[in-house]
Amino acid sequence: MDAATDSSKRPKLGSSSSSSSSSNKNKANVLMVGTGEYTTGYVGGTAADSDKGSGVVALTMFDLRRREKVDRVGMCGVNGTKFPGIRNHMQKNIGDVYKDMDLTCDTYPSDTTINPTAYLDAIQTYQPGDVAIIFTPDDTHYDIAMACIERGMHVMVTKPIVQTLEQHIKLIEAAKQKNVLVAMEVHKRWDPFYADARDRARSQLGNFQYMYAYMSQPKHQLETFKAWAGKSSDISYYLNSHHIDFSEWTLEGIARPIRVTGTSSTGIATSKGMNTEDSITLTVQWENMNDKSLGCAVYTSSWVAPKSDVHSQQRFLYMGTNGEINVDQAHRGMTLACDGKPFASVNPLFMKYTPTNGMFSGQASYGVKSFEVFIDACLAVNAGTRTVEDFDDGSLATARTTVQGTAILEAGRRSLDADGRPMDIVYGDDGHTPVDICPHEF
Repeated sequence: MDAATDSSKRPKLGSSSSSSSSSNKNKANVLMVGTGEYTTGYVGGTAADSDKGSGVVALTMFDLRRREKVDRVGMCGVNGTKFPGIRNHMQKNIGDVYKDMDLTCDTYPSDTTINPTAYLDAIQTYQPGDVAIIFTPDDTHYDIAMACIERGMHVMVTKPIVQTLEQHIKLIEAAKQKNVLVAMEVHKRWDPFYADARDRARSQLGNFQYMYAYMSQPKHQLETFKAWAGKSSDISYYLNSHHIDFSEWTLEGIARPIRVTGTSSTGIATSKGMNTEDSITLTVQWENMNDKSLGCAVYTSSWVAPKSDVHSQQRFLYMGTNGEINVDQAHRGMTLACDGKPFASVNPLFMKYTPTNGMFSGQASYGVKSFEVFIDACLAVNAGTRTVEDFDDGSLATARTTVQGTAILEAGRRSLDADGRPMDIVYGDDGHTPVDICPHEF
């Protein structure tokens, strides 16, 4: 029998005696869908050449199990033949580095199977109230998330949660019907710099005037993402989504996006045989709700930057009618120079991989907190102490509170495909939730 359907034969990442079928209402059973860089840190048969070589999602879930918030852990991919390498990688980078880490993990599909819909088998081994965390190519988010919602699972999806406004609205409707929590993973909301900038902007800076945001990754990432880059998604969906979410989160009830224009740079990716943009800039017109005055935001993302002291350059300027804020998230005032390694600006606020007395001690890192807060929320909903709607207050990037961001990203893609024609975002009766995107009429 296939390992993906026989629980007694499913391959493990570890050899702990804890049962994969155990159930504890005070703990979450978690299915990780996706086995790539952010989940495992394993890319191309080795540790990722980035700031996430040990992964984020799996490491966090194993630590949450150590801290008794998570029970069963599963991992689902497409190509099961990668799992032996992933096991070795996880043992080397987690099991051999940190004490008391139980790496037991059910894996789907079997080690000898390639199955793009293995997640359908995996979710059948989970129950309503369990948790799915989806880190897969952008164009797969909708189908996987919907299948998990229909199963009654709470769902966290990496940004962008989906690629179209239509899909986003359907996710909201399905989640409401099943009464499950659905949220987007945007860890910058737990970065203390970004969180404080958001609160200052909302409380001190008045109406929105202008924002410029830039985020890049080195050009070797084109190889990391070659399976989908330019085929099913682009750099704007991948990176602009961060600062677009920051804007939506910050400007909730203050301003709304009404028009998007996309422009791009090309040449490097196409020289590598990849039909995609090198850099994408979205110019977004925002309308202040109180007086209909206008603000402008410029979001630029790139995956052709040179290697430098950081894996990802990321910074923004936010200006309101009463002041401005500058944040350079890439440079936190900490640098590292080691023999045999390039000089680096490091950011342990994101992920603190260095152990303390042999233990993983990155619990305060915002890369970890993003997941832990969601797990806590799911457990509270399951226990009946909180409702799904309680988390629409900005404490999580729920599906219901992130519709504008999806509208911006889709409008940007449509503008690029229409040779830069602006796209208008159309709102429903509430004046807040986008319902359509239309080409601007001059």
